[in-house]
Order: sequence, then structure tokens, then C-alpha cells
Amino acid sequence: MSINTDTIQIKGLRDGLLVTLGSGEWQELQELLFTQIDERSTFFRGARLALDVESQELRVADLSRLRDKLSEREVSLWAVISKSPKTVQTAQLLGLATRVSKTRQAKKTRSVVDAGNDDTALWIQRTLRSGMRIEHPDHVVVMGDVNPGAEIVAGGNILIWGRLRGSVHAGASFRTEASENSGAFICALAMDPTKLQIASEIANPSKVKQSKKSGKISLKNGKFLVETWRGK
Repeated sequence: MSINTDTIQIKGLRDGLLVTLGSGEWQELQELLFTQIDERSTFFRGARLALDVESQELRVADLSRLRDKLSEREVSLWAVISKSPKTVQTAQLLGLATRVSKTRQAKKTRSVVDAGNDDTALWIQRTLRSGMRIEHPDHVVVMGDVNPGAEIVAGGNILIWGRLRGSVHAGASFRTEASENSGAFICALAMDPTKLQIASEIANPSKVKQSKKSGKISLKNGKFLVETWRGK
């Protein structure tokens, strides 16, 4: 899942989630973050959070309160990134990391996904259960199963290192002026989707046969092409 507004961005990293806060009053940004977490509590529960506060100058009391409120929601704050030396020093006093390795994550994503722009891929290290809906404007990688009742909508490719038994839509358009991506594809280690869609084309369930083998599904001349997935 990725949440994108004018003031907050949440995307996946190998070690958890990276939250980037834009400009604004600290109290308002905190409340926006808590609202997003509360609305998607199932997804965030147990997550490790790295927080990029940009130029915000935060005191020990500010970060301590934030860490406590996140802990109440079963979210662990492990890193704070900032352009402010004062905030960096504050985070270090609280035993928090002040850097995250985006480079390592990009390399990891490229070796498994081969999906182009690694920085925009959402990395989910858990099984998606019934009732969970993931939306992300670029690629989505799931290290687990997608159970019946779970749904993924991605602007790019969808790669599932597990069983696909839920609903997936790759190549979706997230902006009114943008066209859907018919070149997107869907991969899984085992295929039995409830619903499968690429761009505007929806697959007939009888055409996507249940398979215990890894598979890749793409569009070719408007028709669904099923191939063996050989991950690189």
C-alpha cells in the first residue's frame, strides 16, 4: 500500500515502511499520520516505521510522544531522518537510527522484481488477508500470499512470492489524465485468482486455470498470455 497526499507519503522498504512528511505544522502532520494508520490498522499493525520529517526541528518530548502514540497502535518507530541537525541529535539521544539504506533496498528490488524504477516499488513483507486492499501507483511486490478477499490495485506490475487467490489489477490508472498501462504483468508462485485485470481487460476466470506452478500473465494483442514465470 502507498498513501500519497500533498503532505505525506508512505512506501515500503526492505526493513519496514518509510514515511515522508511534507511541510506544515507538526501537530497537524502527526494527526494526519495517525488518521492514516487508524484507517488501515490491519495493514500497519506490527510495522516498523522510519520517519522522514524533512526540516522539522523536534525536541525529545516531541519524538517521545510520537513514539508512544505509535506504540499504542502496535507500530514501532525505529528511525528518524531529518535535514535539521537538532532533530538528528534528538533522535540519536532516543536511540533511534537517523539513516536508512535506500540503496540496498533498490538493489534488492531490482534483483527480484526487475521492475524498472525501484524507488517507486511498494514492498510488502506479509500475507494479505481477506478485507485488505492495497493501492499503489507503481509496482507492488508481496512476500507472502494474497488470500481470497484481499485486493491489490497497482499502476505497474504485481509480483507475488506466494499464492495468488485474491483480486489483482495491474496497469491501473491513478490519475484522470493518465492512460492505463497495458504492458503491465502479474506474477505469482501459484495462480488461483478470484479476479485478474490488466489495464482495462478483465480475465475470464476459466481462462486463468489454477496452477501450483509459478506463472506470469500479461496482455498480447488484447489477449491474456500465460507463461511460466522465471524470476531473475
